[in-house]
Amino acid sequence: MKENISHSASRRDFLKGSTAAALGAGVLGSLNVASGAFAGSNDTIRVGLIGAGGRGRGAARQALSTEGPVELVAVADAFGDRLDEGLQAISKSLGDKSDRVKVDDDHKFTGFDAYQKVLASDVDLVILSTPPGFRPIHFEAAINAGKHVFMEKPVAVDAPGVRQVLNSVRAAKEQNLAVGVGLQRHHQNTYLETMKRIKDGAIGDVIALRCYWNGGGVWDPRKSRDEVSSEMEYQMRNWYYYTWLCGDHIVEQHIHNLDVCNWVMDGYPVKARGMGGRQVRTDPKYGEIFDHFAVQYEYEDGTPMFSECRHIRNVWNSVSEYAHGSKGVANISGASITSGDDKWRYREKKIDPYQQEHDDLFAAIRAGHSYNEGENGALSTMTAILGRLVTYSGKEVTFEEALNSDISIMPEKFAWDANPPSLPDANGAYAIPTPGIFKAV
Repeated sequence: MKENISHSASRRDFLKGSTAAALGAGVLGSLNVASGAFAGSNDTIRVGLIGAGGRGRGAARQALSTEGPVELVAVADAFGDRLDEGLQAISKSLGDKSDRVKVDDDHKFTGFDAYQKVLASDVDLVILSTPPGFRPIHFEAAINAGKHVFMEKPVAVDAPGVRQVLNSVRAAKEQNLAVGVGLQRHHQNTYLETMKRIKDGAIGDVIALRCYWNGGGVWDPRKSRDEVSSEMEYQMRNWYYYTWLCGDHIVEQHIHNLDVCNWVMDGYPVKARGMGGRQVRTDPKYGEIFDHFAVQYEYEDGTPMFSECRHIRNVWNSVSEYAHGSKGVANISGASITSGDDKWRYREKKIDPYQQEHDDLFAAIRAGHSYNEGENGALSTMTAILGRLVTYSGKEVTFEEALNSDISIMPEKFAWDANPPSLPDANGAYAIPTPGIFKAV
């Protein structure tokens, strides 16, 4: 029988509470010196890349641009063409450091089991950058193989996946393996300084939060049905438009903004309610995801967080976060604070947070320092999943109810001839979640 995981919005309570008992103290405890620490800056860190798409290519370039010897020695992708394109793009982006790409033909792996072959090779760290639905499976396998990990956000698409990641976080801490998560705002100097000022009382007590990822949407589907061999391949090629692969865009993109609000509150919401739908991007080629969400989250002390995200063009767009306090307002994304007559804006040189998160991870591994971002990555992912569930269902749902749900949206089998969880009708259209009918938990 599954043991329920309790949730408290306070990070301090979370660290002390019954979640620790349910998962084992190792999930939430402190790290010791990292396993496999590199004795000096001259030791080579051998990297394996699992997922050679756009973000994987960027993460590989950033990993290979860190200080000290580092090599990319193995690559996996579901598709051979994406793997080859990815390797070419990585090499080109590195310029005079392109010699750090040392992937021979024997270390290029394709298919659903390709990740296992990378993990079985002589790598020290793996980059997990496949579509998010695979992240819990790949992360667990990487930790079981004793590898350090950088994994892109989000880290799951449903509650069983989040719990699987939390269990793997525990195992990583027990083995003293380093884990980085691609929520790069935590490494961005503008965010770090603004957050420090908020926590030092610059806006007084936080009374409300707002966050947005309103934009025109991402890439259109890359492959038509005439260009693929099965429904599984079609959805994998066009992964952003299927919930089991991406989690919907509230999970895949808006997690960044939700995570910043959690950072302000030092915890996670206790419940949420929301509305949304699919009004503009209604063509069957856009799969089954919504094109707009509006969610109101609530933290344990009653503080509300108002969240919006959408994929609609020719409307007001913003990717931003705001904290309203008893003394003033912080534009967190804009790195500015207004408190009465006092105004502050960050004016120093801005760093590249995508590079910085890899610099920090690799420096920690080389120095043997504690480093694990997995817990927050999992619980901020769960915050976004909660927003999807309340919007799809139209119900108010607590964080605890959502986190303990047994509803999995993943396929029963991974094979090119297997059926994904949702299938199109005769017109190529997919069933869209209906509020009042959709079961949230």
